[in-house]
Amino acid sequence: MAYLELSFELGELDGEAAASICSAVGALSVTFSDAHDDAVFEPGPGELRLWRHTRLQALYDAANASPALISTLAGALQLAPARLQARAINERVWEREWLRDFHAMPFGRRLWICPRHESIAADAVVVRLDPGLAFGTGSHPSTALCLTFLDQTPVAGLNVVDYGCGCGALAIAALKLGAQRACAFDIDPQALTATRANAEDNAVADRLQLCEREDQIPPGCDLLLANILADVLIRMAPRFARLLPTGGQLLLAGILSPQESEVASAFLKWFDMNRFACRDGWVALVGRRK
Repeated sequence: MAYLELSFELGELDGEAAASICSAVGALSVTFSDAHDDAVFEPGPGELRLWRHTRLQALYDAANASPALISTLAGALQLAPARLQARAINERVWEREWLRDFHAMPFGRRLWICPRHESIAADAVVVRLDPGLAFGTGSHPSTALCLTFLDQTPVAGLNVVDYGCGCGALAIAALKLGAQRACAFDIDPQALTATRANAEDNAVADRLQLCEREDQIPPGCDLLLANILADVLIRMAPRFARLLPTGGQLLLAGILSPQESEVASAFLKWFDMNRFACRDGWVALVGRRK
């Protein structure tokens, strides 16, 4: 099947309303992308959070697209037709397209995140992951900091919590490095589905517990990993303190450099806090339960 893509910068338009209009005019799919390389952070449940400069891309079946489609869509959106850009797209095996740019990545001395289509030396600790709909395959500096921490930290025999697990990369890496058990929690059911599948692919599912509610996270873990947003970390400080016993270790990530002091201060009542590392403006903090 051939497709026609019509795209435009969202500008002053409401994203959800514009997407609904595109669908009403026959779009097979609607996606949003960053037009000016701006950062955008993880949305809350039910929230559509976009970039300051967002481009909307609507995909139509080229065989059924009428010559008047551009003017019809522009009129429904109340935009000048010149703001819409048209592009022909041929059919591809889309689920494999993006894997071409995803390659094995090392973190520290021995830990690798590796797609299923590549091979790594036999003496490496390899977590097999393909990029998917859940966050956290290691390409983001914040996730990379967490994976590097796990490579450098003795985790053999520990009970680990991966709070905000995304695709489960941190929990699975900890298990592959010798952790006794790992608990993975996320508010997104899709993340838990991805984590379960990835754990099965890496032969560690028998040591992984999935938690869809916070009250299912067992207390008394040895190491808690939280690669989420700074404001969420600050709110969770008392909860994390209850989960970790005296001497338990904490790794916090998802923190921009200007947020470091505020996040560390929120945990000082319960933890001795230090910076683990900084990469590309992102900071990871390590804490020890007092």
